[in-house]
Amino acid sequence: MLDLTVRALAWILTVCTPRPRGRHRLGTLPPLRVTPMPPPRRTELLDETELRLQRERRRAAGLATLGIDIGPKHIHGIRIPTVIR
Repeated sequence: MLDLTVRALAWILTVCTPRPRGRHRLGTLPPLRVTPMPPPRRTELLDETELRLQRERRRAAGLATLGIDIGPKHIHGIRIPTVIR
């Protein structure tokens, strides 16, 4: 009896579900397309002030993940006062 139920259920599923067509059908996969990597945007070396600013931005981002806001000292040319807690 169990075999008859399984066969009936399998037949119903084949009738009710659509057969895969096009790209999603089972079989061999199409070859992957390889796209070339673009060249790097900056190839020149950074000077010392740019490296310092980059280091400050990275440190601020790292501390922000810990919930510490060191923020910028100037916003739109206006100096922001520091808050002492």
